[in-house]
Amino acid sequence: MLSKLKYVSIVFCGVSIMSCAQSKKEIIPETYVAHKTSETIVIDGKANEADWKKAKWTNNFIDIEGVKIPKYQTNVKMLWNENYYYILAEIKEPHIWADITKRDEVIFYNNDFEVFIEPDGDTHNYYELEINALNTAWDLFISKPYRELDGVVLNDWNYTNLKSAISINGTLNNSNDIDKSWTLEIAIPFKDLRTAYKQKNVPRDKFWRVNFSRVNWDYDIKEGKYSRKKGKDGKYLHEYNWVWSPTGVINMHLPENWGYVYFSSKNVESNESFTISKDDKIKWELYKLYRKQKKHFKKNNSWLSAYELLSTAIIVDGKTITPELKFHDTGWNLIVKSPFTKKTLFLKEDGKFFTN
Repeated sequence: MLSKLKYVSIVFCGVSIMSCAQSKKEIIPETYVAHKTSETIVIDGKANEADWKKAKWTNNFIDIEGVKIPKYQTNVKMLWNENYYYILAEIKEPHIWADITKRDEVIFYNNDFEVFIEPDGDTHNYYELEINALNTAWDLFISKPYRELDGVVLNDWNYTNLKSAISINGTLNNSNDIDKSWTLEIAIPFKDLRTAYKQKNVPRDKFWRVNFSRVNWDYDIKEGKYSRKKGKDGKYLHEYNWVWSPTGVINMHLPENWGYVYFSSKNVESNESFTISKDDKIKWELYKLYRKQKKHFKKNNSWLSAYELLSTAIIVDGKTITPELKFHDTGWNLIVKSPFTKKTLFLKEDGKFFTN
């Protein structure tokens, strides 16, 4: 969903955006190893290939805040080859309906499935894809999370070689029966995610930050047709947001909280595991400081000093981490020398992360 936020403070493309408080519950991102397939994957929504049958399902999706168990179950499998990132989603749903048929419309006004991809881990320049049960897509490129008001959203950006297909265990838009599920199969071309013409961006034995979301609405049926349900005040009831890796707040656009997908060059039988790096755990702590700094500025129109911001020690895997806060003409940087890799980690005031 474009914003995944509930109340108005900014209006963007007709969608409400506000600043939400982070959940007090510690959120640990999900991980998944996507193995390389040598099979020809036919995108038909049926997933009959042997490697699809061998690939593991993710954990069940959970509510976006990481607390509630969703009403209906959702799971995902992943594979890849030199050309495509393959995603298979099984979406349990007793009433499968959709009525948006034009590409790049606001797809989350229907029940939908969404894919978020941030390849290099800096939280900027990421991709969103939404698809409904009619296989209607909305794809867009986002230069910065919406919390940064100078970001650019390219709504007319498209995956030019995207493949997707749906199979339905039930009947679409038929209110007279009970359905079981719809299965969505997607092939996202790596070349569509290049930032330079000859860039080699296939993530062999590397991880990307990825998340999946499912938007689900309460519905009404009038004269046999489905529609989003309205409350007594005439306004649409809020949607449900069910995700693979919870962000801790009703906002999908927190790339630093997304899951980790490791693209293993080994085949599915290898059962290879993936461990999140200790430097990424430092990164999580830096983003806590970033949110604290942003919150203070929003309230007081001034930044916290280094003494105020860094008054509490950061401990990662038994190591005490001592960040620096350095102000400059256009903002500030948080800087940490990793005791694990000796790399220098930087987090800018606009939320961009990089290493040196």
